[in-house]
Amino acid sequence: MRVRPARQRFPHRPEAGGTNGAFDRTRRRRLQPSVLALLLSLLAAVAGCDRAPTVVLQPKNGPATSVRVEIADTPDSQSLGLMYRTHLDLDRGMLFVFEHEGDHPFWMKNTAISLDMIFIASDGRVTAVHPNTTPFSLAPVGAGALSRTVLEVNAGFAAKHGIAAGDHVTYRRIASTKLP
Repeated sequence: MRVRPARQRFPHRPEAGGTNGAFDRTRRRRLQPSVLALLLSLLAAVAGCDRAPTVVLQPKNGPATSVRVEIADTPDSQSLGLMYRTHLDLDRGMLFVFEHEGDHPFWMKNTAISLDMIFIASDGRVTAVHPNTTPFSLAPVGAGALSRTVLEVNAGFAAKHGIAAGDHVTYRRIASTKLP
């Protein structure tokens, strides 16, 4: 049996007399900024999750529920809406923000997902809920009441959470200049 001297046990360590010590120190110095950048990216991604635009709906009889939303506040984003999508996560939706309060009719052209449309007045009050829209329908879907924003969510969301006309809505982290 051959026994190595103590200095030879870990030849990759500079103090052990190995030849790779200078290389290891240089490589470690190069890796430190990369590791730091990776950690900062992960931290930013985690923090970004909490900064998503959110609509909070407070039904009269039940707990509040939150929906993370995409904002449609330009003519192009509003005309595209949720068209051509085949899936919408349960806690996600699209918030249409209009310049002025009015009766804003929608249609389901090229929209494969059945939706609930929640019409919201400038004061944050739900004015109407149109549940379970028919995918691909060209029939106009409106509230028959004034609204400033319209929240589109998966069909059945309003019933599941008890959302109805008269309930209150608040907006969090929504940067649209069109919101009241």
